[in-house]
Amino acid sequence: MNTCRVIANTVWILTICANAVPRSLAQQAAAASGVPAHMVVTVEPHRGSDVPTVNREDVMVYEGKDRDRVTEWIPAQGEHAALEFFILLDDGSDSSLGQQLQDLRKFIEGQPASTKIGIAYMQNGTAKVEQNLTSDHAQAAKALRLPMGAGGGNGSPYFSLSDLIKRWPESTARREVLMISDGIDRYYGTGDLSDPYLDEAIGSAQRAGILVSAIYSPGVGHFGHSYWQTYWGQLYLAQVADRSGGESYYIGFSGPPVSVAPYLEDLTRRLSHQYLLTFLAKPPKKAGLQPVKLKTEVSNVDLVSADRVYVSPVPEQ
Repeated sequence: MNTCRVIANTVWILTICANAVPRSLAQQAAAASGVPAHMVVTVEPHRGSDVPTVNREDVMVYEGKDRDRVTEWIPAQGEHAALEFFILLDDGSDSSLGQQLQDLRKFIEGQPASTKIGIAYMQNGTAKVEQNLTSDHAQAAKALRLPMGAGGGNGSPYFSLSDLIKRWPESTARREVLMISDGIDRYYGTGDLSDPYLDEAIGSAQRAGILVSAIYSPGVGHFGHSYWQTYWGQLYLAQVADRSGGESYYIGFSGPPVSVAPYLEDLTRRLSHQYLLTFLAKPPKKAGLQPVKLKTEVSNVDLVSADRVYVSPVPEQ
């Protein structure tokens, strides 16, 4: 009787070990090779408009001093060209923004069929969507309107950006935002590079893999011509764009740009020179943002991307 019990216990233990070992080995193998992480990267020439060819073997991804293996480097063209693009305008902008609407309409109508366009306005810390993402570019262009021009109507433009990102459904397409605002955080104030609402918006964009570009446009009231306020507002816009992998456009002073057309032309070129990058990141203990740096030895070119990427831990087997 005791012999039978010992045999049964032994079989039970061996069964548990047999099931546990493959799971442990699978996790170890995944941890050794890394977990897939994804980014959208813009190839930007140092000068001129000719963009050098960058192949997968030319791309280097680093986490600290460790180099990660690049598994995919796919041009965002053809069957991979899908793009969801929101234009997010500040409803607290002054009337000068109205002079730019025609150029914005031309930009929208000039986008390829693979691009869906949405229009939203910043209001009281939210993103009021005037037009959901649509392939009907003429319909999207019609949704543009003059800003309400109500000072204080938007406490922080970064609340609105975070709100838009939070309500944006996940997609396999590229996702990008063009943010048009003075960038001034009227809720938190200016003069602090560690603005928590700015940081939260940046983190939200990075976790979602959304690139944010920004054009400075002055707001109404005193802040619209205060050098101190507009200086910090433009710094904030530049920070959210740079850290998310986008581009910021500003004039350096408090007045409105003469025309946004050159900015939109540059943005169109950038959209046409983007790649879908996949690499094997070091598995974290828990899901979160990990700092990364991209490099290439190809001359006359930069690889522009977010400075952090969302990485999941090794999944349970």
